[in-house]
Amino acid sequence: MTASKFESTNKVPSSLAQTGIVTKYTLLDYIRSRRFYILLSITLLMSVLLTFVAANYPADFRPSNLGFYGNWWGNTANFIVILSAVFFGGDAISGEFQNKTGYFGVPNPIRKSSIYVGKWLSAFIASTVILAIFAGITVGNGAYYFGSVPTEFLESLLFTWLYLVAALGFTFFFSSLFKNASYSILVTAIMFLFVFNIVDLVVQRFVQIEPWFMITYGSGIIGNILTVPYPDHIMTQTIRGVIRTAYNVTVPEGLAIMVIYFVVTAIIGLVLFERKEFT
Repeated sequence: MTASKFESTNKVPSSLAQTGIVTKYTLLDYIRSRRFYILLSITLLMSVLLTFVAANYPADFRPSNLGFYGNWWGNTANFIVILSAVFFGGDAISGEFQNKTGYFGVPNPIRKSSIYVGKWLSAFIASTVILAIFAGITVGNGAYYFGSVPTEFLESLLFTWLYLVAALGFTFFFSSLFKNASYSILVTAIMFLFVFNIVDLVVQRFVQIEPWFMITYGSGIIGNILTVPYPDHIMTQTIRGVIRTAYNVTVPEGLAIMVIYFVVTAIIGLVLFERKEFT
């Protein structure tokens, strides 16, 4: 009887239970941290500015119901996703090495996969809260001016959520790549804010090929779905005798790009984390 009780009290929790514990306490850390309230403040400030513009420039900013959502959500939702991914995912794994928290956690024992998945889930939940607040303010303004929410916005909201999933997978990959939190945050921010956009521009304008391999290109469906009719996949324009080709990602293509980015980068990030040793 005593032996069986001893074995039950010292039984290692399952991977699912470990993941739940990591998710719970990491999420609490996020909610109590300055970064959460900084990002929330940025989101609210952007919402206030957009509300001011919508109220004072109706002809340009809200020419129609769909036009309002295109200007408000289509032009800014990507930025909220990128900030959320950087704030909550940039140092999620690298911080385990820099702060030595992983050194004390793994021998307990806690599986590295449970740490990785738990931290990803907590970052996803915290980011979803920020995105939901921004979406709520968007719908509130749209309902005030037009009284209805177009189905295209609901589709765009779903695409934005999927982009968040893919962006967090990518940030966790870079966070697993470095043992220094500052490096992982900086590289991730530079990649999303500058590198991807520059490569997208160069590939389309000078190389004249479709940048189907870019996650930011795939996220174009967030704004494109708010345009009726949906933009043509290939658009040509002659400027000073030079024919230039521009590409607009299709919905199936955009969904595929973001799903592939998440699956590939999340798996590689987990493999990198599993192979690294806490010293």
